[in-house]
Parts: sequence; C-alpha cells; structure tokens
Amino acid sequence: MKNYLFHAGIDISKDKLDINILDSLTLQSQHLIIRNDIKSISDLIKILQKKIDLNRTLFCCENTGVYTNHLSFVLLNKELDLWVVPAIEIKKSKGISRGKNDKTDSKDISYYSYRHLDKLNLFTLADVDVQKLKILFTERAKMIKALLIPQTSRENKEFTQKEIYKEISGVNGALLKQIKNSIKKIEIRIKEVIKSNDQLNKQDQLARSIPGIGAQTSAYLIIATKGFSSFDNWRKFACYSGVAPFEFSSGTSVRGKTKVNHMADKKMKSLLQMCVLTAIKYDPQLKEYYNIKKAEGKNSMLVMNNIRCKLISRVFAVISRGTPYINTYKFAS
Repeated sequence: MKNYLFHAGIDISKDKLDINILDSLTLQSQHLIIRNDIKSISDLIKILQKKIDLNRTLFCCENTGVYTNHLSFVLLNKELDLWVVPAIEIKKSKGISRGKNDKTDSKDISYYSYRHLDKLNLFTLADVDVQKLKILFTERAKMIKALLIPQTSRENKEFTQKEIYKEISGVNGALLKQIKNSIKKIEIRIKEVIKSNDQLNKQDQLARSIPGIGAQTSAYLIIATKGFSSFDNWRKFACYSGVAPFEFSSGTSVRGKTKVNHMADKKMKSLLQMCVLTAIKYDPQLKEYYNIKKAEGKNSMLVMNNIRCKLISRVFAVISRGTPYINTYKFAS
C-alpha cells in the first residue's frame, strides 16, 4: 500500500467542492472551495502540484452520483488516486456529532481517509459503453414511471360523462404511445451498445444462457459490476444486491432471525426477484428445489432468496469460465 503524505477530503455538491487537505504528518489541514466543473478542478490540480506531492496524495469523496463525474474524470485522466466511499459509511465512522456544514464534512472525509486506509479501494472509471448503458437504463426507468402517470386518468372514465372524458382521452392516448415508442428506442439502443462491444456482448450471452436471466437483468448486471470487473466473487455481489443473509445475535439473550440487510441495490434485488419467479417456472432443478423446501415448511421468501443467490453464483460461474450455462440436471439418473 502506498504511503500517503496528504489526504484530500472533498465534499461534493452540485455547484461547488469543499476540499480539506490534511497533512498526515502534522495533522494540519487547509480548506479550499472551488466550482464543480472540469476547468476549476484542473486549475486546482495545477496549483496543488506546485505545493504538495500529488503522487502521494489520496483524494477521497462521498458517492454523490452524477455530481462526482467532473472530479473523477479529471483525477483519473491525470492518474491520481481517488477513493469514492458510500456516504453512510463516512457518517457512521464519525461517531457522535452535532450539526454539520460543508467545511466540516470535507474535514471528516479527509480524516476518514487518513484513519481507514486498510479499507482502501481505489476508484476506477467504467468502460465508456458501460457508462452509456447506465444512462440509457436510467432513462428507461424514468420512462416506465412516466408511463404510469397518464394511466391514472382512466379511473375518471367510469365516473365522467363520455363527452367530457374525450377531452383528455385523446391527449393521454397520444402521450402513452409516444412514451412507449421512446422505451422501445431505448431498449433497441441498449442492445446496440452491448452488441457493438465484443466483451460485453459475450458477457450478455453467457448471463442469458442461465434460465431466468433476461435481457434487462443481464444489462443491469453488466452495469452494476462494471462489466464484471468490480466484484471478486459472487458472494460480494450477493451482499451488494441485498440477498446475502446476516446473523443477528448478541450474547445469550439476543437471538434474532438471520436475515438480509435493507442496505442494497434495490433495482438489482427487484430484477433478481423477477428472475426467480421465471426460474422456478421453467428450470426443473430450481422448481424441484423450491417445492422440496416448501414441503419442509420453509418460508417462501427465504427459499426464493436462496434461489436469488444460486442465480448470482451461476452468472459469476459462467462469466469466470467463459462458457454458457449447461443444465446438468437433465443428465442425472
């Protein structure tokens, strides 16, 4: 592990960046404020490289989604070290605190970076095609939500005169048609992006060779794993997806149920649930497993969660070996 001399904690907002540069030897810090744009960040790097050793500086920030893009773009292009940490992890590491502002937040982030180097996981930018898939998938989700809004007006039909309801029925019909066409175009574009990239296309085909894994789940698996490069094994991804069970006990008095944690990628979890419903219908092995466990008196959600884990392990297995899934169950005597 690199011996960092400086830790730059960065609190990111839409318009500005609050930066606290902590000297790891003296624990003295300096606070700066710049605009959140590529030019301002690039200018700051030019100034800092004259004052400190940037190759021995660790830049650390919270994961703020799209607001992090300018910072990550500049730092990674200059081959500088960036650590993007979930906001809740930094919050829980602070202990008891009263009040907050951007200046103190940036200081807290720099101290988190200084104290938790053993957890360091340097940020890497996803492939351009994966980034395209991510923004397309996000827009598709927005369109699906928008599709539900005009449909809520249908309940007026039963309680409104036909002549009056016509005033909105035509408009809503045209709007629904336009939204559905937009969703189809996005889905076509998602397929085109995947097919244009040999590696992503192969990963998509391998994932979809597993019964229950469809086009949308396969695409989101590629997005969530950055092309299956950001998770070492399926167990870590199961934890990320919120399907890994955890024990809840303390001493001799607390004996809670082993259960999954609510901190998860809810979209991934939802897609996996749909995959389970398909798998237990069309995969004889998983269908038999589900029926056996139900006959033993197991809770149906617990059994389905086990199947979610099985599907994840299958996906990572086929990606690892580079060959499609083979259902050996049909060869069993």
